[in-house]
Amino acid sequence: MRLLTRRAFLASSVLLAACSRGFRGSGQSKERFVCPPCGCAADGQRFDAPGRCPACDMTLVPDYEHRLGFEPRRLAAGAGEFGFAGGPGREARRITVHYYLPDSAFPPTRILLVVPGAGRDSYEYRNEWFGFARDNDALVAALGYPEEHYDFAAYHMGGVITNLEFANLRPRPSGAVYLNDEDIAFDVNPNRADWLFGDFDRLFNFLKAATGSPAERYDIFGHSAGGQILHRFVLFHPRSRADNIVAANAGFYTLPLSGEPLPSGIAGLGIADESLVDSYAAKLTLLLGENDDSDDAGGTLLRTPIIDRQGQGRLSRGRNFFRIGQERARQLQAGFRWRVETVPDVGHDFREMSRAAAALLTARSPALPRDP
Repeated sequence: MRLLTRRAFLASSVLLAACSRGFRGSGQSKERFVCPPCGCAADGQRFDAPGRCPACDMTLVPDYEHRLGFEPRRLAAGAGEFGFAGGPGREARRITVHYYLPDSAFPPTRILLVVPGAGRDSYEYRNEWFGFARDNDALVAALGYPEEHYDFAAYHMGGVITNLEFANLRPRPSGAVYLNDEDIAFDVNPNRADWLFGDFDRLFNFLKAATGSPAERYDIFGHSAGGQILHRFVLFHPRSRADNIVAANAGFYTLPLSGEPLPSGIAGLGIADESLVDSYAAKLTLLLGENDDSDDAGGTLLRTPIIDRQGQGRLSRGRNFFRIGQERARQLQAGFRWRVETVPDVGHDFREMSRAAAALLTARSPALPRDP
């Protein structure tokens, strides 16, 4: 197949975007944003830029979304969604990708992947990043893993375990779930090809091809369950093409302790010290909410005697994970690039944490191509 030049690729992408919008009529060529219908005074009003609704403070969304089917060859500018195959051996367990590509960002110089919480609501998570996309000429893509195909083991734990069973659960009205450690049963999955973490590089490569982006690395943000996935991504898949990795408000952590078994340690996984050295070199930021440290902070919080050694809430557990990582890196005489940042007066709120992450990532240089 003949390769397109950058100029020809750009022309074809712009043409695709124009044709996609042409069905809406000649008066709709300029991108508009609306408040999701909620009964407020701004329902039906169109705005020229993304942001918050002045009447109800909800996130404005595009008034048109491209439905591009399964793994399209080109992405249209604006907001859209498409299907993406699961990893090796689970290709039929498709992922829904909601993306946003500003009109001005062809080709995008920066790519951000977003990993949602347990609700798998990729549409809502994507919508919080419109401003970042515009300010940074970035393509934002949020991954929606359907719960019927990706349970707690396959999603939160990244597929590192399988056949997970919980017994004698004691849920509390606050959202916390209490149980004994012996009531958690699972099998360790030794087949790394089954693990979720390779999906991120695959999607990045796909997005580069579909937009002609010159980016050589990508940024990635995950909140709650997504934060669990991303800190495990750093431990179990450190040689990725990810640049800035922001793991926000994770419920509990797999600690880099070779003497402690899963789910709270890495015993039995065959992770060598050399691999952990790469993990500690990753640009991981643990983004923690100051008020996310109790059962009633929001979301679902797993509580067991062993997991509670990490802390009583997400704030203390995140700080504990950072401290242990720092200590282990020192013991290995390894470089350590992890950071921990606390967001004041915020609990388990993905919108506020997304805004904090956007500010953090905006302050950092984009992942531009390396010199040959």
